[in-house]
Amino acid sequence: MFRLQDSLKGVLCSFLLLVVFSSCATNDKGFVTVREGKFYLADKEYRFVGTNLWYGAILGSEGKGGNRQRLVKELDDMKAIGIDNVRVLVGGDGRDGIPSHIAPKLQSEPGVYNDTLLAGLDYLMMELEKRDMRAVLYFNNAWEWSGGYGAYLDWVGFKGDVQSSDGTGEMKHFDLTPVPTLDGWWEYMQYVSNFILNDKAKQLAENHVRYIVTRTNRYTGEAYKDSKALMAWEIANEPRCFVNDSLHKAKFVEWIDSQSQLIKSLDPNHLVTTGSEGKHGCEEDIALFKAIHTLPCIDYACIHIWPNNWGWIGKFNQNYDADKTIAADAPDPIVDNVRAACDSTKAYIDEAYEALRGCGRPIVLEEFGYPRDRFLFSSGSPTKGRDTYYKYVFSIIRETGRIAGCNFWGWGGRADVEHTIWQRWDDYVCDPAQEEQGLNSVFANDKTTLEIIREMNED
Repeated sequence: MFRLQDSLKGVLCSFLLLVVFSSCATNDKGFVTVREGKFYLADKEYRFVGTNLWYGAILGSEGKGGNRQRLVKELDDMKAIGIDNVRVLVGGDGRDGIPSHIAPKLQSEPGVYNDTLLAGLDYLMMELEKRDMRAVLYFNNAWEWSGGYGAYLDWVGFKGDVQSSDGTGEMKHFDLTPVPTLDGWWEYMQYVSNFILNDKAKQLAENHVRYIVTRTNRYTGEAYKDSKALMAWEIANEPRCFVNDSLHKAKFVEWIDSQSQLIKSLDPNHLVTTGSEGKHGCEEDIALFKAIHTLPCIDYACIHIWPNNWGWIGKFNQNYDADKTIAADAPDPIVDNVRAACDSTKAYIDEAYEALRGCGRPIVLEEFGYPRDRFLFSSGSPTKGRDTYYKYVFSIIRETGRIAGCNFWGWGGRADVEHTIWQRWDDYVCDPAQEEQGLNSVFANDKTTLEIIREMNED
């Protein structure tokens, strides 16, 4: 089993708390801070029910994929139901034209940026500040849909052999990062596990962090480190080491530690977190989850919960391109199995909370989603199962105090969905390009779900 002292050299949680509240503490001049395991704005506790809007910077651009008019309406719609916190991808990375990848990309080559998309990020942050809303901005991605790990490996010329998922035990060679929907998810995960071990790839990721954190917003004239619209920097979307061995785990902790220290050195005003799914994203090792979230410059912990993807509600958890049609006269497992999803959700939250008890880190449930009834995707289709699940999650936040904030996945808003699987230049919802569009998205006409969110934000 991974041991905390392997990477942290015996540093105890009590010592880490002292470091956090001294050298890595943030000030309270309009910034979100952490004190005694809670978020604060000045002297008032800050709790939130927010959403994921990973495509916010693209929507804020004036190029392909951009729609500033829609962005403004979306933010107004969110604000109207009490949403004041959004989780946003800084931008995609890597070569263009890969199936299931977002477009356009922010970073086409190392250090080569699409200025139109940088303007989109600046515009988004300006509009958030106007509405007293806040963003969590993440730099990287362990998954393929925005480039992330795989893009950095490609840029340093990594080539590798991975074991085939077909059961033969044969090895498959790749000169570039495998595309999961074409080459296999198992193959992809083995391949990108090399990111954590590759110093050159990690250096490119560090360069990207430096460039973004030290930026000045062209519209406000304000450095990002001084922005009141920024709650936190996040190292990556669902960072993983992907391999369950001591070397990968130790290197993973070292990378999270190094990245968080770098960010704090450049911006001492804002919070820093990991982007982790929790135990599920730590090779099912709760000690590893604790290790990365008790590092000196990690201010709060985060977890993600995916009842559908993780098989908690039945057979609909894999193979996005498979036929999951539910016959009209058959029971609906999305609705019928919601109780099992709720039970597993509570257990997952409880385990994360107990792991960090006494360590002074608030926990944010920054991704959770639930499919529409009968596994439909279209805007306005029934959401009885989802509404039940959302109510349960909100009850945990309201009644237990174990979760300090949450961001549901995700905001589809006013999107006009044209295809079940995203096609280039379709409106973005929040479901990644390789997933069914509308699968987990909350649209502007999902009145019952929106009312549940509004009521929670009024409590």
